[in-house]
Amino acid sequence: MIERDGQDRDLRSLVVPRVGALLETRDVWEPYRLLDPAGTIVEPVAMYLKDLQGIGRPATTQRSYGMDLLRWFRFLWAIRTPWDQATRDEARDFSRWIQISDKPRRPGAIAASAIPNPVTGKAGPGRKYAPTTCGHSESVLRGFYDFHRDAGSGPMVNPFPLARRGGRAHAHHNPMDLYRNERSGLYRPRHVQRVPRSIPDEKFNELFAQLGSHRDRALVAFWVSTGARASELLGARYGDADPGQQLITVVRKGTRAIQQLPASPDAFVWLRLYQAQMHGLAPTGIDDPLWWTLRRPFRELGYHAAYRMFSRANAALGANWSLHDLRHTAAYRMARDPDMSLTDVQWVLGHAHLSTTQLYLTPLTEDVIAEVLAHHVRRSAAGSTATTVQNNGPSAPSYRPEALNILFGEGTA
Repeated sequence: MIERDGQDRDLRSLVVPRVGALLETRDVWEPYRLLDPAGTIVEPVAMYLKDLQGIGRPATTQRSYGMDLLRWFRFLWAIRTPWDQATRDEARDFSRWIQISDKPRRPGAIAASAIPNPVTGKAGPGRKYAPTTCGHSESVLRGFYDFHRDAGSGPMVNPFPLARRGGRAHAHHNPMDLYRNERSGLYRPRHVQRVPRSIPDEKFNELFAQLGSHRDRALVAFWVSTGARASELLGARYGDADPGQQLITVVRKGTRAIQQLPASPDAFVWLRLYQAQMHGLAPTGIDDPLWWTLRRPFRELGYHAAYRMFSRANAALGANWSLHDLRHTAAYRMARDPDMSLTDVQWVLGHAHLSTTQLYLTPLTEDVIAEVLAHHVRRSAAGSTATTVQNNGPSAPSYRPEALNILFGEGTA
């Protein structure tokens, strides 16, 4: 372990052991618990997670916040600093450490590569923490210390402060843009806005052909036609599917609002085939789960099982698309339909702001490349036509002799 002793902390030699754990309890009143190295509940985190539940945050959010807090507490345990004695120095060093250090790996695990996938063009997770992960951690930890400061159970000064900005607020604001909060976390790293990535139609057909059951085909068909999030569709009940009106009801992730989403006819065809296959094997009450595992004992299908199903289909193609890419694909398809308004797409996707939906108007990389290559072809054709007219006969565009001599190493002309 490394202690400061009044000097700068040596982060190069700092080792942060994988101690403690975030335990899933399957208790609706306390879905997750953060345990210290001795297996004892970390009470400050337990208080914070209860507060998150009180303001309506779902269990998935509590898990996400809990993982960020686990990384922070592991860092504090490694430097032997109590959580309520952390200062801006510890916050700064943690922010440096999480941005520079490699992610911990389980024994025997293969190191992740950040090289883009040759099929999808998506980069892998890489060895380092993603900038979005670092930014999310900073926001969560600032909220954690704000909660305990207000409750009187933590330090009076938040070690993760907001950045100080001089001058008048919104001094250089463009009146055509929305107003945003110009103050962000002092130790929040900047990251480039990622453009949503969809699955090209021909690749989607290949991926769909790799699915091994009617249930999997129905799930993917619903995801790609409704734009629902993976967890929203997996939470559907048997009575939520209405084939007569081609609607399926989901509970929105953030607002918990109940919303009917239109789906494609193919999705309901695959659903009917799946239900016929499961007839008599799984309960079909109106409040029973719509999606089940295919092996006995039959259980409600969870996110991780669905993720593994989709990963197997990906592996057959050497791809690395995610379940969320199906939502992106649905959004791109709808946004590019000239007969469908952007506000309709916003309603289907459940976006609070139209600016979020407008991201799907961003040109796709492969489309831009194709357009630029076509531009070069047109330019070449125009140059060839001009040469033909000038020479009063057919002529092909050619390179200058001196350029070819330099290119092939024969010296200058």
